[in-house]
Amino acid sequence: MKDFCLPAIDENGQEFTFCLKDYLGKGKDIILYFYPKDDTPGCTTEACDFRDNLNRLKDFAIVVGVSPDSIESHKKFKEKYNLNFILASDQNLEVLKAYDAYGEKNMYGKKSMGVIRSTYIIAPDGTIKKHWKNVKAKGHVEQILKFYGESK
Repeated sequence: MKDFCLPAIDENGQEFTFCLKDYLGKGKDIILYFYPKDDTPGCTTEACDFRDNLNRLKDFAIVVGVSPDSIESHKKFKEKYNLNFILASDQNLEVLKAYDAYGEKNMYGKKSMGVIRSTYIIAPDGTIKKHWKNVKAKGHVEQILKFYGESK
């Protein structure tokens, strides 16, 4: 687990600095999910899935979405879809790279650099409980719920 601080907006849309260490040791896991871009089809599907299942996750974990988008972009995304969890902005890609969520991607046979959709579940003591890489947006929250024994 690599500690970091990033500009973010909270579940109420207020700007603040999210520091991972401030959320550790609070008795809940942190679901840290990395996604490519606000308001794109896959990212919207995934964000709305977290939104719609937050009541099932909140007893176990705090959800934090991280992308390279600006705080302004996050605010619009949050307002448009009524997102109810933290969104953090990693415009310099440092945290994305530290968590191996940025690198070479192969889309339709074409290689490019970009965000690799990934999720980490970080325990209150800072250890990584689970890591998913190259996540499919649709159905991923169900995978997380299954991890917690909460599937439908």
